[in-house]
Amino acid sequence: MTERKRIDLALQGGGSHGALTWGVLDSLLEDDRLEIDAISGTSAGAMNAVTLADGLYKGGRDGAREALLAFWRSVSEMARFSPLQRTFWDRLMGDDSLDHSPGYLFFEGLTRLVTPAQLNPLGINPLRDLLEKRIDFDCVNACDRVKVFVTATNVRTGRATIFRQPELTVDTVMASACLPNLYPAVEIDGEAYWDGGYSGNPALYPLVDDRGCSDLVVVQVNPLVRRKLPDSGREIINRINEITFNSSLIKELRSIQLLQWLIEAEALELERYRAMRLHLIHAEHDVEELSASSKMNAEWSFISRLHDLGRAWADRWLADHFEAIGQHSTFDLDAVFDDTFRPLARHEVAPPGA
Repeated sequence: MTERKRIDLALQGGGSHGALTWGVLDSLLEDDRLEIDAISGTSAGAMNAVTLADGLYKGGRDGAREALLAFWRSVSEMARFSPLQRTFWDRLMGDDSLDHSPGYLFFEGLTRLVTPAQLNPLGINPLRDLLEKRIDFDCVNACDRVKVFVTATNVRTGRATIFRQPELTVDTVMASACLPNLYPAVEIDGEAYWDGGYSGNPALYPLVDDRGCSDLVVVQVNPLVRRKLPDSGREIINRINEITFNSSLIKELRSIQLLQWLIEAEALELERYRAMRLHLIHAEHDVEELSASSKMNAEWSFISRLHDLGRAWADRWLADHFEAIGQHSTFDLDAVFDDTFRPLARHEVAPPGA
């Protein structure tokens, strides 16, 4: 059997849009030519990561695919009893957003007036209950076939905290998904945490430091670019949130680009970083069409459609770029960040007085 190519995965958060990532993972797990070495996940990306590790430990690659299917189906079944539902007209017109949902509009307004503790004094959290029911964290922490990194934001310092095996728990995952306007901060060892997207969506540096693999694949579900300018209060807030949650990823990608330039300019002997290869699984136009409120839509018809879309992304990426894995990057950072200053090589620096 041909040796499998090894990849690391960086999984973004995005509510129910995390089902796009489920579709990507479903395709990658089905491809016997690949081996997933490590996963860094935030929010929904963290949930996908621990679900995969749990299933992988119990039943191998097929077990991981089955676990992801069961998890997202459970998410959809749980949402059947949520007040956040599409209107009859939206269902009739095929609109997947909740922009006209009375429950969503009421809840959206309420979260701007009261704190999560006031809104939910009993701390009821069905998603936490679902994680406790579906994920065996003993298995996640015991899984040696994939390394898992979960990012949360320390409320006091504003910096990313990376949780990893064997310290992954339901609390660390809930901390990674804790939106401060919806849930009270999650306390772990005396520190309070909010959603990891504020500081690392997802965090790349644990994967950059992973010496077992040099191919890093970012699975992006949030658009970096929107062609249409926001023209309503809600659209402005949504775009601000997208920019905020993407800023940490952009910063890390810029750092990787600068590191590689410095290695080349200074002829540094850092082969581990010189050989690092970046890849991106994403379709900007597909996610640009999804409204922000649809991140709260967990109807099975929508979830399964996102899965199919994500799977198509991965299938297309594998068809176009599989041969490049282990050879060269397929994500051109220079094209994305063409405004970044480039360090001069030593021989390009003019001597004093020249």
